[in-house]
Amino acid sequence: MFGRGRSGSNVLWTRDFVLGLSAYFFLFLSVSLLFLLPLFFKQFSPRESQVGLIMGIHSLTAIMIRPFFGPVIDRKGGKRISMAGILILLASVPLFHLVKDAGFFPVGLRALTGIGWGISMTATITMCTDLAPVQSMARSIGIVGVAGLIANAVGPSLGEEIILRFGFSGLFNACIIFLLVSLALIMVTRELPKEDRSIVVSVEKNQQRWKNYSGLVLLIIGFMPVFHGSVRGAVIYFIPLLVKSLNLGRVGPFFIIFSTAAILSRFKLGGLSDEYGRKKIVFISALVIGLNLFLIASMQSFPALLLAGFVGGFGQGLIFPALSTYLIDFMGQENKGLAISLYNSLFDVGMGFGSIFYGWVSELVGLRKMYLVAGVLLILANLTFTLKAPEPSKI
Repeated sequence: MFGRGRSGSNVLWTRDFVLGLSAYFFLFLSVSLLFLLPLFFKQFSPRESQVGLIMGIHSLTAIMIRPFFGPVIDRKGGKRISMAGILILLASVPLFHLVKDAGFFPVGLRALTGIGWGISMTATITMCTDLAPVQSMARSIGIVGVAGLIANAVGPSLGEEIILRFGFSGLFNACIIFLLVSLALIMVTRELPKEDRSIVVSVEKNQQRWKNYSGLVLLIIGFMPVFHGSVRGAVIYFIPLLVKSLNLGRVGPFFIIFSTAAILSRFKLGGLSDEYGRKKIVFISALVIGLNLFLIASMQSFPALLLAGFVGGFGQGLIFPALSTYLIDFMGQENKGLAISLYNSLFDVGMGFGSIFYGWVSELVGLRKMYLVAGVLLILANLTFTLKAPEPSKI
């Protein structure tokens, strides 16, 4: 049987944590079905730029809204804000049934889904971490990340099957159903009472050490998630081109092994920074990712491609819980929602600008050397972060 999940408990797998985790899975699953929207818009013969705008505006509005709602989540708690974000999604997704072209109407809908997703995602993660023991913060974030990875892997394949059987109307209806399931799960989740949250927060209340650091230190800390996101983007967006240019066969197995390794390392080792310190695990994981970029740049065979997928996924699985929890420790428990929203926004900014930057680099020096450049930049950023960023004490 699951426990109640009150503060002070050392039990992670409580009833309410599992409910919150399941809600996050169905929320992520619903949004991942919409990755297939370009297939829907194909029937309208749109320009590629139109499709790019429709798909990209979702991420842009999510990035923009998260920092604004982070402090609101800290004041009101994750449960109510998550429900509000899901209600925005429930108000916008059904309107895709009315889309008849690739014009301004779907752009507006995707902007709304980005707002709903940015709010609900951040709030649900915060709610789940509130329900976990404070000493298991990184582990809980890693497990929530695993739920997202699984949903991200399952969603597009499930969506293709739904489209084959029921068409795009069925796809939109499935999104709505999964959102309703997520909303119902959040509604029955018992959020940590305010008095219990205040006990957790009071340890660092009013200390806010981060305000005492220089702008340079804050930039170094803020740029680490950006570098993390940019390297992730370089791997995801350009590895298919490299594999094709080297005639190494299909790229699918790389992503399967990458995702599997990321899931395993987050699930099994996501709590390492709880035990050994945030900066130490961030340094090790970023070093692993950087060295793996050198491996990608030099690979000549299909087994080397699979090895790169495993090592890269392993490193990515380790760095997410350690680095995101570092920001929570640095900004203080009373700013957890803001810290989580900032991390995700900075990571997404890195994904977006990284793909542009490394695309430009690859045009200048080629794909192989582009991965060398990415590895060097990440290792330099990692060393700078390790030397200059403070090690905030954990609660």
